[in-house]
Amino acid sequence: MPRSIYDLDPVSAITADAVGEPGKRVFYLQARQGKRTVTLLIEKEQVRALATGIDQLIEQMEQKLSRPSSEQETPLQSDLVLQEPLDPEFRVGQMGLGFDEERGMIILIAQEAVAEGEDADNAAVARFWATRGQMRALSRHAQAVVEQGRPTCPLCGQPIDPTGHFCPPRNGHNRQQAVLP
Repeated sequence: MPRSIYDLDPVSAITADAVGEPGKRVFYLQARQGKRTVTLLIEKEQVRALATGIDQLIEQMEQKLSRPSSEQETPLQSDLVLQEPLDPEFRVGQMGLGFDEERGMIILIAQEAVAEGEDADNAAVARFWATRGQMRALSRHAQAVVEQGRPTCPLCGQPIDPTGHFCPPRNGHNRQQAVLP
């Protein structure tokens, strides 16, 4: 059994955002229900994957239900801003998305990262139920947050710092052949 379970059903707000300068940012997933706030540490690539997963799930749901989500479900921009204090409950290891068809809600489940050799059954779990509009807004905001980071090198795909970066293809190592149309 998990050591801690955080259930926010339903959330009043949910967001993913970053604090700090590009290259040194810390990413958070945060949900609120009334005065209760649950903040989790998350990696940039997890934010990117979450946004993609939400978009795919909503697209599948709308095809199955034959109706798009209502614009009335769209949260306020202030709901997408992290609330202080940023005291994370745990670092996210795994995430999953699901759809409660009966209630028309999307559920995001985040499980705590566990060290190798530790029992994953004891990991903390957070479950956040949200509307399609809230999740669509989370996805759009998360994508924008990820894109605000450092630009990537077109040759090696690594982030470029303001001072530059070491690019193996430009140094003669790790050569990649370009495919021309």
